[in-house]
This record gives sequence, structure tokens and C-alpha cells, in this order.
Amino acid sequence: MPELHQMFNRQRKYIIYVLSIYVLGWGFTTHKSVFLGLILGTLLSLYMHWGMTKRVSKFGDAVVAGKKVRSLGTTSRMAAAALGVIIATRFPETFHLLSLIIGLMTTYIVIMIDYFFSSFKTNK
Repeated sequence: MPELHQMFNRQRKYIIYVLSIYVLGWGFTTHKSVFLGLILGTLLSLYMHWGMTKRVSKFGDAVVAGKKVRSLGTTSRMAAAALGVIIATRFPETFHLLSLIIGLMTTYIVIMIDYFFSSFKTNK
């Protein structure tokens, strides 16, 4: 599954670029809580993406070996999202809740954009 790891590394790089934009927004604007919510949500999203990549790789190895296949970690992803929401509701003056939710979706947006760019390159 080297292509899975190549995709993850490429997407991780894009997410780090997005995080750096959020950090600049936090540092240079007056909307600190909005950007902190985006940063927290994106960090949790990156963690969930890393865990999913690791589990999909193990899932593929188990299928090839004919072993029993375990879950892909839905519970841990939901727990990470719930942790972010708990932090944002516990400290509403520091973290903006809607921004946290948008940050949680950042990885999915990056995956879709990466897919469109890679499919465009393949079709050329």
C-alpha cells in the first residue's frame, strides 16, 4: 500500500499548510477564538486521518493474509470529535465551536481537493 502512504503524506503536507495559514490568522487578526477553533479542529482532524490511514493499512494486510478484520476505528474518531467539542464548550472564550467543527472537516475537504487534482493529472 505505498500509494496510500504517498497520498497521506501529500495530504498531511497540505493540511500543515492550512494550519500555518490558521496560525498566521490567529497571530495577525483580532479573531483569536475563531482561528484557535480552526486550529484545534484541524489538529484533531489530522490525528483522525493519521489513525484511519494506519488502520486501513492494517486492514489491507489482514485481508491479504486472510485474517479476521477489525473495525476501522469509528469510535475513536467520534471520541476525538467529542473531545474537541467538550474543550470548545468548556472554554468558549478561547475556542469558537463552529470554527472547531469546520476545522474537523478540513481533512475531508483536503482529501476531496487532492482527489480532484490527482484525477485531473491522471486524465491529462
